[in-house]
Amino acid sequence: MNISRRKFLQQTAATSALLAASQFPFEALAQESQQHSVTILHTNDVHSRLDPFPMDGSKYQGLGGVVARERVISKIRNEEAHTILLDAGDIFQGTPYFNYYKGEPEMKVMSLLRYDAATLGNHDFDNGIDGLVAQMQHADFPFVNCNYDFSHTSLESIMQPYTIIKKGKIKIGILGVGIELNGLVPEKLFGQISYQDPIKAANEVAYFLKKRKRCDFIICLSHLGFEYPNNKVSDKILAKESEHIHLIIGGHTHTFLEEPHKLKNRNNQEVLINQVGWAGIHLGRINIFFDNKNDYDYVSDFGAIQLAENMI
Repeated sequence: MNISRRKFLQQTAATSALLAASQFPFEALAQESQQHSVTILHTNDVHSRLDPFPMDGSKYQGLGGVVARERVISKIRNEEAHTILLDAGDIFQGTPYFNYYKGEPEMKVMSLLRYDAATLGNHDFDNGIDGLVAQMQHADFPFVNCNYDFSHTSLESIMQPYTIIKKGKIKIGILGVGIELNGLVPEKLFGQISYQDPIKAANEVAYFLKKRKRCDFIICLSHLGFEYPNNKVSDKILAKESEHIHLIIGGHTHTFLEEPHKLKNRNNQEVLINQVGWAGIHLGRINIFFDNKNDYDYVSDFGAIQLAENMI
């Protein structure tokens, strides 16, 4: 169920009026106080864009950059008690930072910004598995993927199928899925990593997180792409074929969504999909509200926040 920002503000105003008139049922206030929210912030396909785009008259001039991102993230964290920061892959490749430093500054910046989890995109293999592993030592956050088989590679002991984060009373499960690497990435770069069906893998892990780990909310970090003109697996197809996944944070297709896209899953339950373009131009934001039974609702007015140099 989705509540609009207008309805949310109307409910807040009505509560204030009742309090002022001393007619508010204080039992309801006690119950309301048990409600709480989690703010989910996210990026995708940043592609080593640590600086804003230059002021050269181009389409994205002055946009992006980690300094502007840090300012916005810090402001939101000061305003919201429970915040999660996530990334949907393609951290590497696109500027000289990657060409010269092979991913080290990107990982260090994400650690400084206190990312909670990320998944891998195809360009994160552009310096090979060993090159990726060498830079992951600078990451103070887990990488999740459940549909790549990392057996017999140096990533086997590093990658996790999921991670669990607790914010207040809310238990959030986070899993990851990636695109088929064969044909997209030179085989010598991804080596023995094998691709498994992302829908099957995601549903198995989501079931485990929901039924065994008792997670209240499940997020899939996806580098499959938002949609395609053919039947290639995408976030939209994953959403329709999923079970127990509440939110898909996507990447790969550089899709700018103004607000989360909504679809029904196999069980006719709503799944949200969000993706915020590329290059760190936007920061995704979704506010999830939970009641005292840990059922959830959301306000989606903040699907994306544009980041600009003039914020600094």
